[in-house]
Amino acid sequence: TILGETHEEEDEILPRKDYESLDYDRCINDPYLEVLESMDNKKARRYEAVKWVMVFAIGVCTGLVGLFVDFFVRFFTQLKFRVVQNSVEECTEKGCLALSLLELLGFNLTFVFLASLLVLIQPVAAGSGIPEIKCYLNGVKVPGVVRLRTVVCKAIGVLFSVAGGLFVGKEGPMIHSGAVVGAGLPQFQSISLRKIQFNFPYFRSDRDKRDFVSAGAAAGVAAAFGAPIGGTLFSLEEGSSFWNQGLTWKVLFCSMAATFTLNFFRSGIQFGSWGSFQLPGLLNFGEFKCSESDKKCHLWTAVDLGFFILMGIVGGLLGATFNCLNKRLAKYRMRNVHPKPKLVRVLESLLVSLTTTVVVFVASMVLGECRQMSSTAHSGNGTLSLQSMSEDVNSSIKTFFCPNETYNDMATLFFNPQESAILQLFHQDGTFSPVTLSLFFLLYFLLSCWTYGISVPSGLFVPSLLCGAAFGRLVANLLKSYIGLDHIYSGTFALIGAAAFLGGVVRMTISLTVILIESTNEITYGLPIMITLMVAKWTGDFFNKGIYDIHVNLRGVPLLEWETEVEMDKLRASDIMEPNLTYVYPHTRIQSLVSILRTTVHHAFPVVTENRGNEREFMKGNQLISNNIKFKKSSILTRAGEQRKRSQSMKSYPSSELRNMCDEHITEEPPEKEDLLQQMLERRYTPYPNLYPDQSPSEEWTMEERFRPLTFHGLILRSQLVTLLVRGVCYSESQSSASQPRLSHAEMSEDYPRYPDIHDLDLTLLNPRMIVDVTPYMNPSPFAVSPNTHVSQVFNLFRTMGLRHLPVVNAVGEIVGIITRHNLTHEFLQARLRQHYQTI
Repeated sequence: TILGETHEEEDEILPRKDYESLDYDRCINDPYLEVLESMDNKKARRYEAVKWVMVFAIGVCTGLVGLFVDFFVRFFTQLKFRVVQNSVEECTEKGCLALSLLELLGFNLTFVFLASLLVLIQPVAAGSGIPEIKCYLNGVKVPGVVRLRTVVCKAIGVLFSVAGGLFVGKEGPMIHSGAVVGAGLPQFQSISLRKIQFNFPYFRSDRDKRDFVSAGAAAGVAAAFGAPIGGTLFSLEEGSSFWNQGLTWKVLFCSMAATFTLNFFRSGIQFGSWGSFQLPGLLNFGEFKCSESDKKCHLWTAVDLGFFILMGIVGGLLGATFNCLNKRLAKYRMRNVHPKPKLVRVLESLLVSLTTTVVVFVASMVLGECRQMSSTAHSGNGTLSLQSMSEDVNSSIKTFFCPNETYNDMATLFFNPQESAILQLFHQDGTFSPVTLSLFFLLYFLLSCWTYGISVPSGLFVPSLLCGAAFGRLVANLLKSYIGLDHIYSGTFALIGAAAFLGGVVRMTISLTVILIESTNEITYGLPIMITLMVAKWTGDFFNKGIYDIHVNLRGVPLLEWETEVEMDKLRASDIMEPNLTYVYPHTRIQSLVSILRTTVHHAFPVVTENRGNEREFMKGNQLISNNIKFKKSSILTRAGEQRKRSQSMKSYPSSELRNMCDEHITEEPPEKEDLLQQMLERRYTPYPNLYPDQSPSEEWTMEERFRPLTFHGLILRSQLVTLLVRGVCYSESQSSASQPRLSHAEMSEDYPRYPDIHDLDLTLLNPRMIVDVTPYMNPSPFAVSPNTHVSQVFNLFRTMGLRHLPVVNAVGEIVGIITRHNLTHEFLQARLRQHYQTI
């Protein structure tokens, strides 16, 4: 059951959850926004200035969250590796390596256990959070996805996950953390901290909140990779379904604020040089530069492009394999792990940690090769940042289980933070044996695939980059050793391999290209990275979707693609709409409203009046029905009546020519023998017969009674109806509707974003015979389409305007159905298209 529509769809994995639809469309032509409508230029400028301040604050706070995560990850990781390294060095001579393994297991299992406990507190904090944020920006509100408790559990949990030795990254969850900061900071209130509330009248709508979430997600990418432009493009490409030019500038400003906040504090803390800005992001690829002694070396040549294309194809195949295996694991977890007690999820995380730790330790001890250290160090050009990067690369070499002047190439990759291992593959002068790289790639591929999806906060960007870098370095070694291409720069092939594998897994193109270029500070890599990512995406798309789209589909979220397929234009709006409507009248008794709200889960209701042939009799006998009929009469426009109004307004112009022309037109108009408005009301229109279902829902109702003509007047939201009931907005039948209390926009949005639920309402406080006039609170001019509109036009209108409900109205103003996002999902359209072919 999904709010906005009742639509049952078979799901072999998991029944659908209650995903709310964000009410972006209520901000379009909403008569309630007198706050914005009454703004003069001064207030409008103030509103815009406050928005700029908010996006800057979001960027700064996101950078501080990244600083917090990075500091404690480094602290716990260094503490663990220092203890384990000393133990391994001692036990190598004494023969007590089992004790070293137990110490490593103690650290890792403790950290992973703490991360799993935090996920039990807030389950939505598991994983990277990118699928959930993608759904939110697409218009689907996953419960709890942008709460304060979520970001706390996410930030603390991911540092324990990374420190616990799992093959996960901290950069992916930064996107989720930034999005939560963007959603909560401008509200100045929190569900978790109810006592902390400020009277802040701005940004009390889902549309503003969505824009801030877009800015926060971009700031998370910018803080993770030091790529503000890439973060902006990520939010545009992978996130928002609705975008505008003004939002682009604000999102970029927010990303810049996050990047430089993190850069300022990290550079000052690590180098003691405040204001130097030397560490732009959590993951820094360093500078790619050939050794001055190697005259044949080039970063890349035109000949290498052919190898890059082949690497893109292989990366796409590997990514498709990774996604296929992870999808099967996710299905298995949904069937056999998630239905069981929550303790089973913790045990699964501990099992993955145990297996990973044992594999890493045994592989480094048994499979690693002792190789001679390079005599020439990666010197750099003398700047502080390059020297520090070179020192980090050389200092991260591990000599586990090897004699002096040699290093263990497998331990160098496994017993280092993932960022240091990536730098080793990008910049280490020493070589890694092809056997070591092959085994490392295979083990890392399988373990990271198993890890992604367990109940801990985890990212996928860095593990994919590290796995792909090993693949690229392996290709470079093979080309050097067996083909004799001495001009090859191994770091370039490692970077291209990382891009190919990551592109094959996540299927990102533009944003990922810019992120990798900004992370390397090398614009000459733009063309090979772009070609590699395009080829990897095309190859992977031939087999399956990206990893984030796969997990979105497994959750049953109705995510809308960017556009529909060409063959979908064979369908019309009448083919995909829902004709079974639950509606309210302009004047409705409280008893009826409560019954509708408690027995349905629809998120919006059309406001209609019935077209009856005996309306004059009802106007005499029933006050409630009379009010509805009077409202219909006053809301219906006639061509003659509109022409009269225009003629009268034109008479007020000083031009004598206009006045004479209008007078002549009016004198030529024939006198009306009967009121045209009354003729329209008394006429009974027959709905389209092809919109009827095959069978009537009830034997007691005829088809005409079930689908009687309904004049459409507007849309009203469930949250608005519940608010009216809670605040007692109604009038008695003996009174006029003008006596009903009027609520302002601020009063209607006071409970945003957690509106009261109808099931929590005390019905004893309500008088069921009282009447509610919903007309002042409905949206009288929502977007609507004709039953004959092509599906592609419906889809483009729905997605580009950020709609959540699209009424289908015929030529005489009668509503014949309604379209929600579930009617526009790929699976639903495919089913309707198959049904269309069967009826031809």
